[in-house]
This record gives sequence, structure tokens and C-alpha cells, in this order.
Amino acid sequence: MDDPLQYAVVDFRTGKAVGTLALMRQDPSNGVVEVGSVAFSPLLKQTPVSTEAQFLLMSYAFNELGYRRYEWKCDSLNAPSRKAALWLGFTFEGIFRQAMVYKDRSRDTAWYSVIDSEWPHVGKALREWLSPDNFDAEGRQKRSLSVVRASYEEPRR
Repeated sequence: MDDPLQYAVVDFRTGKAVGTLALMRQDPSNGVVEVGSVAFSPLLKQTPVSTEAQFLLMSYAFNELGYRRYEWKCDSLNAPSRKAALWLGFTFEGIFRQAMVYKDRSRDTAWYSVIDSEWPHVGKALREWLSPDNFDAEGRQKRSLSVVRASYEEPRR
């Protein structure tokens, strides 16, 4: 098993590769995997394509590979990454203090997860938000993801 297992993100409208992400720290015996090595070009950031790329990899991990826990970890100082995790439906689990030394400094790591009992809700909201019917002719969303998510009863966490 390749670990990390790298994926290219291709914008099918342009045919250009616009990012990468990976399944890493794969632990099939415990049903745990982490998404990481996320690098999106400015062409992809904060677009439906970036959300779709994350959704497709989450779907693959839960629905095809049978994982029961999908993790997101980032530097606690990385505000855009932390915001993205929450946007996608991850639950913040806490800070692992002094988790590693990175670029000659002590890094605290923020941990997030989606677990299999949450996935149906998280996946349904993402799928509905990504629906072409949710975007107008100029590509603007009609309903925000938070509005879509609020229309479903959230599972207990």
C-alpha cells in the first residue's frame, strides 16, 4: 500500500491540474485514514472544485475503502486550513501541543475528524451544496453550505 497515496486535482473545465491531496497514515485495521498534503493553486482555492475534490476523496475513503474515521490535521496557526476543515464538516477535536518540530519551531497540531456515523449527514450536505442546481449561470451559490447543513438534523457528536 502506497502511503501517502497522492491524488491530482484536475479542473475538468480547463483540463489543468490545479492541486494535490493525499490519503496518508492509512490504518485499515483500525479504519482510520488522514487527508493531507493538500496543495491547491490559487485557481482552485475557495471554489466549488476544491470542495468537490475533498468530497470525492472523503466519499472514496468511507464508501469504497470502508474507513470509519477520516482525519484532518494542520498547524494550529494555519487559520485557512482550520477554516476549511470546519467548512467541510469536520469536528474539531483539540490541539496536540508540541506535536512536532517544524521549520525550527515547535508546532502545535489541530486535530479534526469525520466519523462514519457522521458521514451520511456530512456527505449529503456536501452533495446537495455541490449540485449544479445550487449555482446560478455565473457560478454563484444559491444556498450556502451552512444553510444546506442546517436543513438536516445533525447527528449527536
